[in-house]
Amino acid sequence: MKRSLILLFITFSMAGSYSQECFFVPTETRYWDAANAYNGYTLFGSAGSTYLIDMEGHVINTWKIGTNPRFTDNGTLLDAVGGNPSNQNSWKELDWKGNTVWQYTESRSGYYPHHDFVKIFNPKLNDSTFMYIANRDITSAQCLEAGCDPANNYTGAQMDAVVEVDRSGNVIWEWWFFNHVVQDILPAKSTYGVVKDNPGKIDLNIRGNAVKSDWLHCNSMDYNQDLDLVVINSVHGEFYVVDHGNTFIPGKPDSSITLAASSKGDFLYRFGDPAKYDQGDPPSVLDNWEKATAGHKQMGGAHNIQWIKPGLPGAGNFLVFNNGQNLVELTLQSYIFEINPYLNSSGTNTGKFVNPPTAGYNIVNSPDRNLMKEKKNVSKQIVWKYSSKNNTSFFSTIGSGTQRLPNGNTFVCSMNDGHFFEVSPADTAIVWEYINPVTRDGKKKIKADNYPTYNAAFRAYRYSADHPALKNQDLTAGETITGFDPEYLVPGDITSIDPSTGYLKPADLMASNYPNPFSSSTNIGFDLENSKKVSVVVFDLSGKQVKSLMNQSCSAGNYNLTWDGTNDDGTRVPNGMYFYVLTADNQKISKKMIYSK
Repeated sequence: MKRSLILLFITFSMAGSYSQECFFVPTETRYWDAANAYNGYTLFGSAGSTYLIDMEGHVINTWKIGTNPRFTDNGTLLDAVGGNPSNQNSWKELDWKGNTVWQYTESRSGYYPHHDFVKIFNPKLNDSTFMYIANRDITSAQCLEAGCDPANNYTGAQMDAVVEVDRSGNVIWEWWFFNHVVQDILPAKSTYGVVKDNPGKIDLNIRGNAVKSDWLHCNSMDYNQDLDLVVINSVHGEFYVVDHGNTFIPGKPDSSITLAASSKGDFLYRFGDPAKYDQGDPPSVLDNWEKATAGHKQMGGAHNIQWIKPGLPGAGNFLVFNNGQNLVELTLQSYIFEINPYLNSSGTNTGKFVNPPTAGYNIVNSPDRNLMKEKKNVSKQIVWKYSSKNNTSFFSTIGSGTQRLPNGNTFVCSMNDGHFFEVSPADTAIVWEYINPVTRDGKKKIKADNYPTYNAAFRAYRYSADHPALKNQDLTAGETITGFDPEYLVPGDITSIDPSTGYLKPADLMASNYPNPFSSSTNIGFDLENSKKVSVVVFDLSGKQVKSLMNQSCSAGNYNLTWDGTNDDGTRVPNGMYFYVLTADNQKISKKMIYSK
């Protein structure tokens, strides 16, 4: 009885996105549509360890490091040391076995690295280099000299910089926000100007947000080798593109830093909150103070800004996890945005950056009144977006990431609940889903109601077997992280069926096949409490029927079937995982089995 009830509970939960809807959530792989998901290996860090798992959740390899790991094009694992994305000053590259092949530590006074980093190939240097985000201290005197409002206190002020070092750890380029500022309250200062006319600079006196410690809180960055540009994202709702190629001189770091500090280093493009440069409306409470609007602000608390890589669908566009914080919406919600920065107001690709306010906005109504959202201005440069129908299904207040996959699907990591999933582009159907089982209290098969980030993963990535880090490595699947056999749903488990009054009762149990795995044949048994029309069918992971084992009216009693690993034509099927479905009175029970001849 208990087993049948649990099965029905999980199926109900899976029919919608459940990670915030249920108090007790099974962890590890929850769903896999093998025919439509991008088959590969998922990499993520949690609780100081890095895990590489297959689609079923079997562990392929682990490393004793786990902050914000990713594979490099050279086949190494690159990560920060220490386990805290918000505070890091040391990084390591590890090989497959965990040996350190490169490391770097930022030891300069006044520099505080945090959140993100990237290993790049610098085309002008013709060598690989390393870039990272670091807060830089600013004295009160510097703030006042630059034109910060004298009414405020600037003790402990900081602004983010992007630092580049070569393989020997020498600083060869640096770009700093503090060198690209404007203000309109102190005419005597060299930074004075009309903020609206200077979108390439950041306003020193943004309303309600005076310069302070970790002022911009930049949390992600990326590098585009073809364009030789850098993009950096601020948690406050904007990302900025700056020129690396035209501000870098090989062998002349001082000259490069000077160029980067000049007008050549001003923003080439910015997206997210035009009110910050007086070209849009800020979020605000409406006259009826029980309602609010995001104004022209598009993002809040966003993470993982990136260019979609060459050769992938949407290549050259930006992809970002928009956490949806600070948008003054009545109901919070996270989104994935794909942005084409070259589109003008008519939707034409101009081939050059277009200021988002110039491109304009569409006024979009909420797709469902139960979301309780006001209509909003949506940038015409947003060419694709994803949000779950239930606004809380993958909402994350912090962290998180996204990735475009070769088959056009988009991979998502929602940090708060350690929730990874893959979504198809056209019908935005979920084709794979996983819940991180690594928690503050150990590895859990079931995640109970906990505060956010209990089983957090800052970011996750999907890699194919031919990636340089995986090629020629032993990818033999081990146990899952929890050590339990994978128990996940497949498309046949959530197929809609017609209502019927003849429900399967708790006594109508289908036992797990035995043996499992099997090489020659396996037995499938089930019990019926009452007479029913019964079918038992074997399917492959794509949902295609392999063999019908039974399709007849059955009286109450015990039944035992045998499957010998052949299809309906009598041909042996390939090794792999299959699932068998018992249907009785339009109700279904499904289980999985492994055939290995």
